[in-house]
Parts: sequence; C-alpha cells; structure tokens
Amino acid sequence: MPDSSRALKRLLLGRQMRSDRLHETLLPKRLALPIFASDALSSVAYAPDEIFLTLALAGGAVATTHSWQIGLAVVFVMLVVVASYRQNVHAYPSGGGDYEVATVNLGRWAGLAVASALLVDYVLTVAVSISSGVQNATAAIPALDGHAMPVAVALIIGLTMMNLRGVRESGRMFAIPVYAFMIAIMGMAAYGLYRSLMGDLPRAESASLELVPEHGYESLGTLAMVFLLLRAFSSGCAALTGVEAISNGVPAFQKPKSKNAATTLLLMGCLSVTMLMSIIYLSIKTNIHYAERPAEQLLVNGEPVGSGYIQHTIIGQLALAVFDHFHLGVILVSTVTGLILILAANTAFNGFPVLASILAKDGYLPRQLQSRGDRLAYSNGIMILAGAAAVLVVIFDAEVTKLIQLYIVGVFVSFTLSQVGMIRHWNRILATETDPRERRTHQTSRAINAVGALMSFTVLLVVLATKFVRGAGWAILAMAILYLLMQGIHKHYAAVSRELEVPAADHEAGRLPSRVHAIVLVSRIHKPTLRALAYARGARPSTLEAITVAIDPADGERLQQDWLQREIPVELKVLDSPYREITRPIVNYIAAIRRQSPHDLVMVYLPEYVLGRWWENILHNQSALRLKARLLFMPGVIVASVPYQLNSSKEVAEMIRQDIQDDTIAAGKGR
Repeated sequence: MPDSSRALKRLLLGRQMRSDRLHETLLPKRLALPIFASDALSSVAYAPDEIFLTLALAGGAVATTHSWQIGLAVVFVMLVVVASYRQNVHAYPSGGGDYEVATVNLGRWAGLAVASALLVDYVLTVAVSISSGVQNATAAIPALDGHAMPVAVALIIGLTMMNLRGVRESGRMFAIPVYAFMIAIMGMAAYGLYRSLMGDLPRAESASLELVPEHGYESLGTLAMVFLLLRAFSSGCAALTGVEAISNGVPAFQKPKSKNAATTLLLMGCLSVTMLMSIIYLSIKTNIHYAERPAEQLLVNGEPVGSGYIQHTIIGQLALAVFDHFHLGVILVSTVTGLILILAANTAFNGFPVLASILAKDGYLPRQLQSRGDRLAYSNGIMILAGAAAVLVVIFDAEVTKLIQLYIVGVFVSFTLSQVGMIRHWNRILATETDPRERRTHQTSRAINAVGALMSFTVLLVVLATKFVRGAGWAILAMAILYLLMQGIHKHYAAVSRELEVPAADHEAGRLPSRVHAIVLVSRIHKPTLRALAYARGARPSTLEAITVAIDPADGERLQQDWLQREIPVELKVLDSPYREITRPIVNYIAAIRRQSPHDLVMVYLPEYVLGRWWENILHNQSALRLKARLLFMPGVIVASVPYQLNSSKEVAEMIRQDIQDDTIAAGKGR
C-alpha cells in the first residue's frame, strides 16, 4: 500500500490496535445504552407515525379514537418482550443471542431461521433508520427535499467509517446525540403535558384541516375495521425493533456482563414506553391529522390541500405546537430526532457483524467474517451490512413508507423462536433442579418466556396477515434465500473438512514422492529466467529441464542457439504450438510426465518480474496467471513463482521492510 493510502487509512480509522487490547473496547452501561438501544429508542420517532398513517385510512375520527388503544397494546408487547430478554441475557451471555438460544434448544434449523431473520432485519434497520432520519431532517433543512436517496447513501458511508474505527470509539461519538434525543423528547413531553393540564396547549398545524377516509375506506364493516386495527398494531410494533440487539451484544459489556446488559435492557424498555405513549397522547391532544396521501385526504374548506402541502412528521408537528413561542426548542427536537434516526442504524452495525462472526465460526458464513480488522472491529461484516443497506436505499429511493412494509417480520420470527427455545431451556433445568427456591425462580422465568413466546407469535401472525402483500413477502423471500445459502456454505465446509482429515491409520499422506521432476518455464533468456534456473538447481531435483513454447518456429530456433552459446547447464526443450497457444502445450507436456511416472512430483518454476505500479501490470502479458490457474487443478504438480523485482517495485519493497521494522519495534514495546 503506498504511503499516501496508508496515511489516509490511518486518518480515517485511527491507529491499529493489538489483539491483547480487546478488553479496552468493552462498554460501560452509559455507552452501551446509546450504542445498543439507539434503534429501539429511535423507533418512537416513526412508530407513532405508522399507527396514525394506517388509522387515517378510515378518517380522522378513527385515528383519534383508537391510536391510544393501539399504543397501549404495543407497550404491553414491548414490556413482555423486554422481560423475556432479561432472562435471555442471564442464561446465554456469550453473545449468540436468539441464534444461540434457538440452536441449543430447538436445533440447527431453528438457529439458522433466527440467524437469517436477524441478518435481514439488521439490513432493513439501517435502511429504514437512515431514510427516516433524512425525512425528519428535511423539516429542518428544506434543501434536502428531493435528495433523500443520495444523502442517505452518504450517511451510510459515514456511519461505516465511524464503526470501522471500533465499537467503543463510535459509542463515544453517538452518546451525546442519543442522550440529547432522550432529553429533548422527554422535555417536550413534560412541557406538553404541563401545558395540557393548564389548558394552554395549542392545536397542531394540521388540526384545522379535515382528514377524510381514503377511497374504499369510507364505511368499514366490523371485520374490515378489526383488520385495519390489526394492521395499525403491526405497524406500531416497529417500536420493538432493536430490543434483541442487547442480547446479541452481551460480550461487549463490561463485567458483570449479564447484569449490565439486563439493566440496560430495562432502561431501554422504560424509556421507549414513556416516550411512545407521550407522543401518542400529545398527538391526540393537539388533534394532529396525519395521512399517507395528504394531498388527497387532507381538505381545507372542503378542497384537497394539493401536492404543494408539506406534511411534517408527528414529532415535527408536536414540536411546533408545544414550543410555539420557543423556536429554538423546535430546532432542537427536529435536529436530534433526525440525528438519532440516523445513528440508530449503529445498533445494526454492532449486531450484524457480531452475529455474522458467530455464524462464520460455526461454518455457516464465509470464514473471513470471523476476523477482526485493524481497530478490533469485524470490518468485513460492517462492509457487507453497509453495502446491502445502501442497495436497499437506492432501490426504494429512501422512502420510509415502502421500506417499513418489509420491516419487523424478521425480528418477530427471532422473538418467537428464541422465547420457545427459552421455555425448553427452563424445562431442561427444572427436570434436574431439586432446590425449592431455585425451582420457583426458574418457573417464574419460564412463565415470563411463555407469555413472551405467545405474544411474539401472535404479533408475527398479525404482521404476516396484514403486511405480506405490501412488502413483507420480499423480506421472507430474502430470509429463505439466506437460510438456503448458509446451509450450502455449511455443507461445503463440512465436505472440505472431511476430505482434508487424515485418518489415524493413513500412512500414505506423508509418503515422499519417488522422484522430483523440475521444470523451468522460459520465454526468453533474461535475469528472471536465470534466477529461476539457479533456484531450481539449488533445490537439487532428480530431473531438471527448461521448456519453452515456440509460437514462431524461427523464434524457437534462435532461443535454442542462444541457449547453447551461453552454455547454460540445463537442457532446453522447445514445444511446438501450431495454434499459437502457450498454456495448452505446457499443460499437455506436464500431463504426459504424470502419466509416465504417476508417483513422481512435478515442480514447475515460473519466472515472474514484479512491478510496483498497478497500471504497469496492464501493459504486460498475464499468461503466467492463466498457466498457474490451470496447473493448480493438476494432482502431483507444484508451482513455484520466482519473483524478480524491477526498479518500480523498490518503493513498495522499502515500505514493506519499514512495516516489518515498525512491527518489530512495536512488539518490543509491547513486551
């Protein structure tokens, strides 16, 4: 890597960290909360919007009457799920989370189903959070209107760079905005409640508009109304996304890990519930009208407001109403809301790479995902997550209304299977536990997880029934494809492992070859060729010969004459190539040697000169690469590249030498 590229990498990512400094990246609760809970906390910024949008299909009266009921139902589910996951983090603190719980207690199929669901949901978390953040920021920065997609992609790139610097460092960056969001929303809620009690709370900007039902929803029967309420409930359950992130991130907490994770989970649940119900309550009190198609459903003096009307988010309208005489408060709420929605994606940036590394360790994903980067972060997983989320943002043009339909299916699949797994976990412990006190504790935990499993499964059915044709089906398809892909990867690794394993009674694997037949490939007589010949002679093979391919017979004769004149002490064979090929004659010649002496080892020395600039490689023949690719598939054949460094490569060679020297000095200081 050139000095400029290396300097840029260090500037963006920071200095490399030694593996023995991993403990320094562990998180106290004050940093773990903004890192792992930002997704769940930020969902209160769009979950109320989704409830009101769905109910608004039947008109403003329905939204006002039923929104608080839907909110209470969502709160009940959230409290049950939080209580259930507090059991998870104590029982399975290794960081496998739902994947480990399902695999251990229900089997490999359940673990893979949970893993595929979570991986898809993490990608959607980034896409939805970033897109929603840009949407909220548009209210404060009108210049962003119409440019949501490129801005969202740029933000994903920025988050990626911050996470590549390491978990703890990114946590410090995100802590202030997340805490600012909590203070701003709770402060707005408290001030709004005070003004409501004093009878001084103004109406929202949309309160003067009439919200009419969408076409086809004017008069709903009982069954249709129930279905609409269930659909609003499933949309509101977006508030539960991110709850599972803490159970997947327990290893990142400082000791005692399980206790700190459980405390953080409880704090997250309490904050989310309080903010969600506060926003819904104030929305009803300020008479907010919020529609999916505002240009058609919102009327002023009996006429549609038209496409020129700008509909602010519910939090944006609340801020304008509550802080009607304090514009700085409006700016603060809008700004921190946009920020936390963007930073909420950081939960996925911590959860996805950790889960992917566990799956890679178990052989279900490529091994490269198991490795940590320069800053002890799982860099490969971070890059894959960012790329997948960016693709989704581009495909759906950063429209939250479209992306949200794919959302939350995966998280409730994992919720359900995880809680069922925990029931079996407690059953297994109770089967052997004899202490009455411990039995009561475990029975209580089992009851909590049983309620959690029932609620999660109920919500999953509702989500599938109300959102399948609206986009959730694509998320399920993605999970199924990922599930099959991971099974295929695991089968491949298992097959390779079986093939490479050496049985205890196998004495053939270490047997020496009968003879070594060495071949030096020659294109012309130059320094790389002579160096390759010297190396081959130094290895003292049983047989040594040089071969060349004569595309032009005259060139072959001249090379042979020059070879003899120089008195090179190795026989040169010229292979004819009537079809002007280089690779095929060499491969056929080596294959003939193998047929004649199957127990011999054929050693092919390939002279190569090394270039220092990438564009120089374009100017030179790549026949050596093609030849090596063919020879790799021939049994009993080994290819040895003999490098010859040209002047342009000296800069790279010097840099490598300097790196080795720096590493040696650093290792000495470490001792």
